[in-house]
Amino acid sequence: MQSCQTDIAEKQITHDLTYHHDLDNNDNFSPNGEWLVYDTRTDDGGIAESARIERVNIETGEKQVLFDIKDNASWGPGAGAVSYSPKENAVVFIHGLSTSTKENPYQQWRRTGVIIYDNRPNVPVYIDARDVTPPFTPGALRGGTHRHEWSGDGQWIGFTYNDAILKALEDSTGQKRNLRTIGVSKKVRAVKVDENAENVSGEWFSALVVRVVPKPAPGSDEISHAASDSWVGTNGYINTNGTRQVARAFLGTVKDKNGHDVPEVFIVDIPEDITQPGPLGPLEGTHTDFPMPPTGAMQRRLTFTANTPHPGCTSIVRSSPDGSQLAFIAKDVKGISQIFTISPNGGKARQVTECTSNITGNLRWHPDGKHVTYVYDGSIVLCEVSDAPFEERIQVLTEPSEFTASNLVWSADGKVLAFNRLLKNEAGKGVQQVFVLRLN
Repeated sequence: MQSCQTDIAEKQITHDLTYHHDLDNNDNFSPNGEWLVYDTRTDDGGIAESARIERVNIETGEKQVLFDIKDNASWGPGAGAVSYSPKENAVVFIHGLSTSTKENPYQQWRRTGVIIYDNRPNVPVYIDARDVTPPFTPGALRGGTHRHEWSGDGQWIGFTYNDAILKALEDSTGQKRNLRTIGVSKKVRAVKVDENAENVSGEWFSALVVRVVPKPAPGSDEISHAASDSWVGTNGYINTNGTRQVARAFLGTVKDKNGHDVPEVFIVDIPEDITQPGPLGPLEGTHTDFPMPPTGAMQRRLTFTANTPHPGCTSIVRSSPDGSQLAFIAKDVKGISQIFTISPNGGKARQVTECTSNITGNLRWHPDGKHVTYVYDGSIVLCEVSDAPFEERIQVLTEPSEFTASNLVWSADGKVLAFNRLLKNEAGKGVQQVFVLRLN
């Protein structure tokens, strides 16, 4: 590989070794590229013990608290996994049920999305409504949304989801029903629900867009788990009809012909109008099944590795800015984890990297749409996505260190790459700090 170049300057931005500054592989840059937002999760309690959402100025190191939960407990409610809007000075993050009277206000199926505007710290705007008391409400969900991500135009928020009604059904029957799936919110209208400690009214309309089932038929395209998702393109992709389509790409877990779980790359096309119920059932769900996708939501399988010698795909599926390529990690013919790309319209996957050992992840596209970054052999690597020889397409941006870089994220102009790295405090414990690389 090419060595680090002198025109790349690495800088540590945060220095407090008493708590983590976790970027969590999200979209952490403010629209103007001057601030990075992060949570303060702990090793033992995770996001449930993150009482604050903070941001730091990458030039001055100034910190500001955007959201602070007073008397946050070991089980929450917690606030974390935060992302900036690409269009507004606002952030979105997970928030546990702050009004809950139950012992654990933060669980997979007991959390919602909250927006905070920079100029209105500690004034939460609840995005997805939560209604767990029958009759359920169209536009509201019944559980926990997480890993919220704004679309490139700022009009949508995507997320993964777990359902409280089906979790309770699982607990009572012993049959697996606590499945993860994917949903979206759009600022169509506010959704009001019955007021109680477990319900939350929301300012946006929400719907699940991916269908999951407890027992997929072996060899079929049915899936039991959907996650590792992201928006396709800054403004969708061009489909086979020549029109631009809003979509999310993700990993869906199928069963191979022998009944083994295999994560494959999927895409779901999302209709502009998510308020109309589709053929699978009501948007709000029933006592025994999920809220169902709106009419026009179409999920498709893109990879078919299940019957190959090295089945399965990994990493968050990441789209190029123009939406023409979806990048993911899978094993090559030698059994080595590499980066591949595939068109959102389907077809044959293309191998991008030719590493001699496994890529360890943190896959992100550079905003120019011509390069990807990832972590390999302890270093951050920049790789051109082209047909040139592999050794001519790669550049190592950081030297290997005791603690490997993680949670890579690019500024919108592509000039600054931010990441986390653990640094030891006086007790010898690693604490997440924020660093940036400037590419001149």
